[in-house]
Amino acid sequence: MDRDYDVIVVGAGGAGLAAAHMAAQAGARVLMVEAGDKAGGSTALSGGVFYAAGTSLQRRAGIEDTPEALYRYYLHINQYKLDPALVRRLCHDATPAFDWLVGLGVDFPEENLYCSGVDKIRRGHRARGHGAEIAEVLEGSLSGLAVDMALRSRVQELLVEDGRVAGILVEGDRVTAGAVVLATGGFGANRQLLAELYPTAAAQGELSWYIGSPHSQGDGIRIGRRLGAGITRPDRGLLLMTPGWEKELETYLPPWLIHVTHEGRRFVDESCEYSILSELLNEQTARECFAIFDEAARREARSATAPNWSADRLAHFAARGQVAQADTLEGLAAQLGIDAATLATTVAAANRAAETGRDAHFFKPAEHLKPISTPPFYGARIRPAIVCWTGTGLRIDTEARVLDQADRPIAGLYAAGETTGGMFGPCYAGGGASIGNAIVFGRVAGSNAAAEARP
Repeated sequence: MDRDYDVIVVGAGGAGLAAAHMAAQAGARVLMVEAGDKAGGSTALSGGVFYAAGTSLQRRAGIEDTPEALYRYYLHINQYKLDPALVRRLCHDATPAFDWLVGLGVDFPEENLYCSGVDKIRRGHRARGHGAEIAEVLEGSLSGLAVDMALRSRVQELLVEDGRVAGILVEGDRVTAGAVVLATGGFGANRQLLAELYPTAAAQGELSWYIGSPHSQGDGIRIGRRLGAGITRPDRGLLLMTPGWEKELETYLPPWLIHVTHEGRRFVDESCEYSILSELLNEQTARECFAIFDEAARREARSATAPNWSADRLAHFAARGQVAQADTLEGLAAQLGIDAATLATTVAAANRAAETGRDAHFFKPAEHLKPISTPPFYGARIRPAIVCWTGTGLRIDTEARVLDQADRPIAGLYAAGETTGGMFGPCYAGGGASIGNAIVFGRVAGSNAAAEARP
């Protein structure tokens, strides 16, 4: 047929690279269009964790696990508030997708296999070179395939002919194809879309910031909606808790802290997964809490995963007034707006737990129990404001076909990765779920786009 390419992939992150590889392997001539100056997207900036069950690496480590067990976990932890069909395909296809990445050359060491969710099963497969390695291997796998890449190019529109998507308008030029895959990432770098589609994140104002690619402007959502594409449930994504001292990524807060509400009560085992902590804050007054600790804990503080919570940095933030401090718990409560009497009860219980080695309320492991008895006392306001990824996007089916507002496939249009929605509910299943989603549905979209585009 008289067209420029068989398949056009918009976006060169993990989902786009996987889609381009599969389409080209199927014999399609592929064009990748990327707004940034290099491939990789948010995948390249990530920790490089792939979430999957029943993998060859798990078996080598002696772990008995299945994709079906992972699927059930996904549903239960999210109270079924997601698309079961998409989640089931994600869970079952993640296993061969992981082996595919290994076959391409991504190194997942056994020592990097860890419990990245609250399921307490080692399903988080971290690449040795993190997300950069996954992106580099995927890009390298395109060598020798019929794939062209246009960088620093932003797509304005989708072309439609005879009722089907037939190409793109990019930088004023028309480029035709038999099918298009939208893999432009999320919209975390777009304040306007955050306000519309992720209001919980936008509510944090200037405190909120996005850890992904600055090119994640929601282009796929923008151009898809102009064709009548459906959008999944809003207010989905992952927020990390932060005191907002510096715009530095610290996934975990130190587990020796205690977190209390405005009412002065603890509400969680502070060592639990970040995916749980941020969601629990939505149930608290003003969607915030306060991290409480004392001078002894500050002096001993040092953390490789949370460098801002080291002894000298905490002293620095306290001197700048970013951490409240007082010689008494009553004085600290007054500064933070916490109920003083309840805070005193809470701290007394925390001190008994530290003394006995048993947290009778939330059962935090004994090694994370510290007394709060040495003045001055400190408190930091904690809010869910770091946007890891956005989970609202184009509605797709299990074949990665973009659906219109009546749930009908839009001919010639596919999507994958953070551009789409439906796979995630109110609670993040575990570290690596977003990369798993990108690779799994990138592969599906690329294969199906090539099949549809072939004359």
